[in-house]
Amino acid sequence: MGNNELTQIRKTYNNKDASTKAITNALTNNDIKTLVVNHDNIGKIDHFFKYRIKVNGITDQKNSGRCWMFTSLNTFRQKVSNRLALNTFEFSESYLYFWDILEKANLFLENTIATASKPWDDRYVEWYFKTPVDDGGVWSSYINLIKKYGLVPKTIMPESHGSSNTSQMLRMINRKLREQGYTIREMLTSKKSKPEELKKEKVKMLGDVYRMLCLSLGEPPTEFEWRYQDKDDKISDTKKYTPLSFLNEMLPEVNYNDYVMIMNNPSRPYYQYFEIENYRNTKEGVNWKYINLPNDVIKQLCMASIKANEPLYASCDVGQQLDSKEGLLSLDNYDYESLYGVKFQMDKKARILTHESGSSHGMALIAFDVDENEKPTKWQFENSWGNTSGQDGFLTFTDDWFNEYMFRFVIQKRFLPTDVLKVLEQTPTMTPPWDPMF
Repeated sequence: MGNNELTQIRKTYNNKDASTKAITNALTNNDIKTLVVNHDNIGKIDHFFKYRIKVNGITDQKNSGRCWMFTSLNTFRQKVSNRLALNTFEFSESYLYFWDILEKANLFLENTIATASKPWDDRYVEWYFKTPVDDGGVWSSYINLIKKYGLVPKTIMPESHGSSNTSQMLRMINRKLREQGYTIREMLTSKKSKPEELKKEKVKMLGDVYRMLCLSLGEPPTEFEWRYQDKDDKISDTKKYTPLSFLNEMLPEVNYNDYVMIMNNPSRPYYQYFEIENYRNTKEGVNWKYINLPNDVIKQLCMASIKANEPLYASCDVGQQLDSKEGLLSLDNYDYESLYGVKFQMDKKARILTHESGSSHGMALIAFDVDENEKPTKWQFENSWGNTSGQDGFLTFTDDWFNEYMFRFVIQKRFLPTDVLKVLEQTPTMTPPWDPMF
């Protein structure tokens, strides 16, 4: 930037203008978000819905990135409440989280072995070592876990400080995994270790991770005894379960292969099937796959599912135009353009490609409201930020906000029309794990 350019830039700003002075005084002495609240939008949107799935109780992921896990479990926990006539029920997120991190640790070490001959600046090597394990995941991560490890009630393995505040534990586990990954590369490149030696060393390494998880979260049960009290205060008999037998007994009607992820990603062609390379949490598990669809089609499918009393796993860019106190996501909540005198004009495709927007949070989609023509006007999430957040734990969002910031949905195949089902016959287009959308 030369002097001539800087002179031209300076001429665009008039610090003598009265309104500019007022805005400067406001911005230099106040939080920006308090200055851009759109007063005209306050009180315009209620939280009533014509179509809504009943929810008993709100969950709380606290200071962790386990939204995908809470959301996946939330889509099914009401079925258990209904089956057993309970006031509320919650699966143990801590139990599933334990296995998620251990499996991710194993996958990291396996990926390290597979790429040990590649240089340190190889993009895959950099990607693996940047974050060996984290809290993140999607629906398919949940399926990979429950098919292998089952589920337990929250009372059997409750939350701990480590599960509710994951950053410190993960920092130490990642420190150990990077050390272990470095050792594996040295064993392969310098010491020319044999495959069976590496396998033995990997198991030993995972023992350290297992110990760290047990100390932070508690050791997960292999079997347990459980009883419950129903709405009429009747106490059930005590019964012995394994985690897998508990899953099968509580949710016998659920066929997890009947669920499909659909997505609105305008940066890629619609009616195409995509797969994200190595985006999974277990070595033998499935990668994340999705059908890319336009929003108008997705909305019809979501409405059909909610009308059938089937909540949907869904994800969005929750920080965009969020009024957390009111529990409202609306494009009209905050007016940054009027304050700055600058237009923000990127569409959804541009925001994705430039990393301005992407899926940041998962919640259960449970409700929608309509106008006189039965067209959707607003929707509602069951969130996992506790019952003091939003509207008693729920978030309402407008249909216009849906268009701009909704991304992923998991729906049963029975709601999909023929043309969408046919997309599943395609060989998925593989995208790299560092794709802008993921």
